[in-house]
Amino acid sequence: MRSVLVVDGANVVGSVPDGWWRDRPGAARRLHERLLVADLPYDEVVLVLEGGAKAGVRAGRDAHVRAVHAARDGDSEIRRQAADAVAAGHRVTVVTADRVLAANVTPALVHSPSWLLEQV
Repeated sequence: MRSVLVVDGANVVGSVPDGWWRDRPGAARRLHERLLVADLPYDEVVLVLEGGAKAGVRAGRDAHVRAVHAARDGDSEIRRQAADAVAAGHRVTVVTADRVLAANVTPALVHSPSWLLEQV
């Protein structure tokens, strides 16, 4: 069984007050780069980006990280990515600080942005 980590890019970037709001594309690019080199125990990492952050990382696969640009809001795309992975038989973990999203996302396992930042 493959394992998939779905990352709420906005929540992870927004969890650290480092000036990300002045350069959303740059903050998304830095997170993407960290995910690329991190030794995470997942077969695939899906980084969901929305709004201005999408300009920082092209949509598509780069090694084991797949960047997805949300067409509307990030939460809907995160739920869709998680549901699709579960339907494909994968074990799914979502990283988000959004309590409503965490309560309504398909997988049973949800981690906080701080958990992910400790890993990368």
